[in-house]
Amino acid sequence: MARETLKSFLDELYVRYNRSDLIHTDPVVHLHGYIDPADREVVGFMTAALAYGRVAQIIRSVTVALSKLGPSPAETVTSASAGELEECFRDFKHRFTTGREMAELLFGVGEILRSRGSLNACFLEGVRPGEPTVLPALTSFVETVRLEGGVGRNSLLPSPSDGSACKRLNLFLRWMVRRDDVDPGGWVGVSPSQLLVPLDVHMHRTARTLGLTSRRQADMKTVLEITERFRMIEPGDPVKYDFALTRPGIEGNGEWDRLKANLLKLFPTGSEKTIGMGDQ
Repeated sequence: MARETLKSFLDELYVRYNRSDLIHTDPVVHLHGYIDPADREVVGFMTAALAYGRVAQIIRSVTVALSKLGPSPAETVTSASAGELEECFRDFKHRFTTGREMAELLFGVGEILRSRGSLNACFLEGVRPGEPTVLPALTSFVETVRLEGGVGRNSLLPSPSDGSACKRLNLFLRWMVRRDDVDPGGWVGVSPSQLLVPLDVHMHRTARTLGLTSRRQADMKTVLEITERFRMIEPGDPVKYDFALTRPGIEGNGEWDRLKANLLKLFPTGSEKTIGMGDQ
């Protein structure tokens, strides 16, 4: 019974928060300004790469970066040389990310577009038939971008092979693969059922409160565990609730406290067995 109760709670939260009028406080807002899938995937990749730190700062940094790429970011990165991109982003800074790192990343993206036509096509090269998650394809994708762009150990491009939770890359995949009022979609060949939870501090805290994990380390093992728990609730779309669940922690104004209070009403003991890990 616990699982059905939890699903009802999550579906109510999805209806409440997963709305287009709330994306203005989320980096995904930048993707909604681009109709062309080629531009959208470039903007999405760059935006996700910068999605660390305070949301307001992320949105400001992405706005600055987009102003340097012109009306068609895909066309710009495809035609620009490494030197041109480095000069373009010479004065760019986002927390500890330098303009040089951003230029390297975008040059790698441009190389992929020149050789494969799209990031989508590049990602599909690593998709294995019958694979339950995107993990193998994501690992292959990162290796290809690193190799093609000579990116190396760029802080903007972590890899699952390093043990990273790859929150930003999984966020990018959520944006590109899913399609609803929040996630604009645009990619083909990847099923929402294969996506992995973008694990940040808000989702980790929420997942522990829900009893979807007891792990304290936010690594790929925890990502896989939480995703599998969500897959039991929503088999075809395990990251469906990501935006809605992270809103209370991001929005503030007591939203997280209200969310937790509602959970305690549903699951008074607060135990892992009662909230998400039992009744399997």
